[in-house]
Amino acid sequence: MTTPRTVPALNADERTMLEGWLDYHRQTLALKCEGLTDAQLRTASVPPSELSLMGLVRHMADVERSWFRRVLAGDGAGPIHYGDADPDGAFHLTDADTWAETHATWQAEIETARRYAAGFALDDFSRGPSRFTDEPFSLRWIYTHMIEEYARHNGHADLIRERIDGATGG
Repeated sequence: MTTPRTVPALNADERTMLEGWLDYHRQTLALKCEGLTDAQLRTASVPPSELSLMGLVRHMADVERSWFRRVLAGDGAGPIHYGDADPDGAFHLTDADTWAETHATWQAEIETARRYAAGFALDDFSRGPSRFTDEPFSLRWIYTHMIEEYARHNGHADLIRERIDGATGG
């Protein structure tokens, strides 16, 4: 099965365009992981880095949760894969970590993000602050940041995937 990826319409309104580009980048990360085994998805990029495709997806599940649940909706959801004792926990994988669980968690956070965002206009401010500042953020800012976050990590995913099996493009 090939992960579908849709480029946003050229004449969409701003919200549709932002949501479209965010979904495009979410789909790109899924595409970079497609067809690999759990072991390949846990493969670190280049020592000493622990960066892996599965780690990137786990990280993005936490990023989705942080920005849409904790910040935008103010629901107080805690992190999934990291904590005070291990701030980079999303990247610290074991043989017990599976793609099925990682993917399901990530997709659940994306669906929750969509549901929460649907209740806000682009200019509405978040109900919660980020963990870095006491200031609220507009949904527009959050969408723009999430596009940037995925785009940056998709660049990492390109290089990791090429190292694993030589696949490029997409």
